[in-house]
Amino acid sequence: MAAKIKKGDKVVVLAGKDKGKTGEVIEVRPSENRAVVRGVNIVRHHQRQSAKSEGGIVAKEAALDLSNLAVADPKDGKPTRVGFKLLDDGRKVRFAKRSGDVIDG
Repeated sequence: MAAKIKKGDKVVVLAGKDKGKTGEVIEVRPSENRAVVRGVNIVRHHQRQSAKSEGGIVAKEAALDLSNLAVADPKDGKPTRVGFKLLDDGRKVRFAKRSGDVIDG
């Protein structure tokens, strides 16, 4: 099945400690059914010092389950469901069910 959420999409968090926040998808992990969103679900990670990196507490984004994310509508930025349709030229595109706008050109 085609992916409803892809890298680079603007998404809204639907559940959890960051509910309501928006961000851009940095990475999608289809096998784990998870995605990493920039600026959302920040966790503090204790990192050991190495030749390449400094030690200490590092803040980074943790993965969220795809069920807790919704694509932001291109018109108003509110969460929307995603549908697929075939255009006249034969391309399969994603569209926002809320407004009917095409998500990817």
